[in-house]
Amino acid sequence: MRFFQPKMVFDARPAEGSNDFGDLPDWDLTDLYPSTDAPEVKRDLDWLEDACRSFAADYEGKLADLDGEGMYQCILRDERISQVAGRLGSFAGLLYYQNTVDSERAKFFSDIQDKITTYTASLVFFSLEVNRIPDETLEEMLKHEGLSRYRPIFERMRKMRPYQLSDELERYEHDMSIVGASAWNKLFDETVADLTFEVNGEKLGLEATSTLLTEQDRATREAAAREIGKVLNDNIKIFTRVHNTLAKMGEVEDKWRGMPTPQTGRHLSNDVEPEVVQALRDAVVAAYPKLSHRYYELKRGWLGLDKLQVWDRNAPLPMEEKRVVSWDAAEKMVMEAYAGFDPKMAEIAKPFFTDGWIDAGVKPGKAPGAFAHPTVTDAHPYVMLNYLGKQRDVMTLAHELGHGVHQVLAAEQGELLANTPLTLAETASVFGEMLTFQKLLSEAKTPAERKVLLAGKVEDMINTVVRQIAFYDFECKLHEARRGGELTPQDINKIWMSVQGESLGPAFEFMPEYETFWAYIPHFVHSPFYVYAYAFGDGLVNALYAAYQEAPEGFQDKYFDMLKAGGSKHHPELLAPFGLDASDPKFWDKGLSMISGFIDELEAME
Repeated sequence: MRFFQPKMVFDARPAEGSNDFGDLPDWDLTDLYPSTDAPEVKRDLDWLEDACRSFAADYEGKLADLDGEGMYQCILRDERISQVAGRLGSFAGLLYYQNTVDSERAKFFSDIQDKITTYTASLVFFSLEVNRIPDETLEEMLKHEGLSRYRPIFERMRKMRPYQLSDELERYEHDMSIVGASAWNKLFDETVADLTFEVNGEKLGLEATSTLLTEQDRATREAAAREIGKVLNDNIKIFTRVHNTLAKMGEVEDKWRGMPTPQTGRHLSNDVEPEVVQALRDAVVAAYPKLSHRYYELKRGWLGLDKLQVWDRNAPLPMEEKRVVSWDAAEKMVMEAYAGFDPKMAEIAKPFFTDGWIDAGVKPGKAPGAFAHPTVTDAHPYVMLNYLGKQRDVMTLAHELGHGVHQVLAAEQGELLANTPLTLAETASVFGEMLTFQKLLSEAKTPAERKVLLAGKVEDMINTVVRQIAFYDFECKLHEARRGGELTPQDINKIWMSVQGESLGPAFEFMPEYETFWAYIPHFVHSPFYVYAYAFGDGLVNALYAAYQEAPEGFQDKYFDMLKAGGSKHHPELLAPFGLDASDPKFWDKGLSMISGFIDELEAME
């Protein structure tokens, strides 16, 4: 079931504040439910409770005795339960993330989660019992024409077979989830939403403060960076407790399940082999010197500094014009880029702008960052932004809209097969960014404009690839260290600084306050080890875009077919039509070479 868990873009896409970007759209959530007290909410909750109870009564202890048609009907019922539960959870979650400090919304979200968890507890038997069915019996069932398309679901369940607990323990864990990781996630979200920062006499939230790190004025950037460090340090005990607890919870679960590493669960849910992720990680780390180290040395020279400070990392270039991009202009840029690739892509994206599928403005209590949430396959996705009028915000729009297009296309697979593994979930989003960037680059009127665009793209790619792999290393080291005992804030700070120094390179000095910047990154809390999916997606898209440039004829059809597949195919099968193989270490070098090539062009401009 696709319970609500947004994918937030946080650190990589800051933006600049202004009032000049026009009227920003709000979500219209009535496509899910008219309101929190609408009779449809109670109707679906009542239906869900009864459907879960009757499902368990009809099937528990009986799955191995079903024939193909019986298992097919069972799967269809399970899919409908997932759809109704997903609609309820999505509605409550989207409302909550619009304003995380609103107690009524927080209560509604918590109550809905609680009810879904309680009702679906009776379904825990399903995957456990499926995994006890003998292989030959299951294979006989899968000869059924209707059931055969759900083979990927059974294959993924089978991969979990070595790690499943007893039925009683699985039910206990399911029941306790609402006061487990979910509760710690909420504590983190509410703490971050309540943070207040004072910069140059103005009180701001985290989103607006982090945006100041892209101001042209260096003193403002420094003030914002130091204030973020100070406020995070003032609250560091809470963030340390959250990370200690979640890491320990993960360790305990891994021990009981017999998972060999803290990352194993993420790899299984991503349907990706550990060696593929390791090849990606190793390729990126080996490329640090020719990517981030080389680029930031260039930037140090452009800014005329002996050393870069952390507040210079996302600083605009000296020749960059301060420019606010209106919302209408941002929509036009992205839609034209999408249409230039294929009019069908723009057609799919259009309702996001016309039908209330985007919530774009920065508002008090709103979750920071950006995400696209698929909701359920009989509705449509929603995109959340915190739009503040900078060109990088345009790229965030292109990114999240790519997710949305992917989710719309994959919806035809149905509830159980639409959800794409995280490693491939970033494909359409990063591809959407690339299309938008290439359009802007083709329209650059001067060498200086081209240089600014190239530098901005390189920074985004470094943030997506280098920085996210550094984040992944940070998580790996943190979870490993936690296995040795409780971690102090200083312990976590030290781990953070070790990966930052390695990834950013010798062009940087680090202010003491920077050591706490790990504390506000939501991925570590909401989706442990998620971050490598960004690097996976960027490397994959770089290779895909190179294939598009080399052989554009027929590419669009193959691309749309890949997105339509959702979670129904494994990555080797999806990439084969393009002649690509993510298990080949050279695959990642090909993707990284695109970033290196952009840096080559920047060096040649000097």
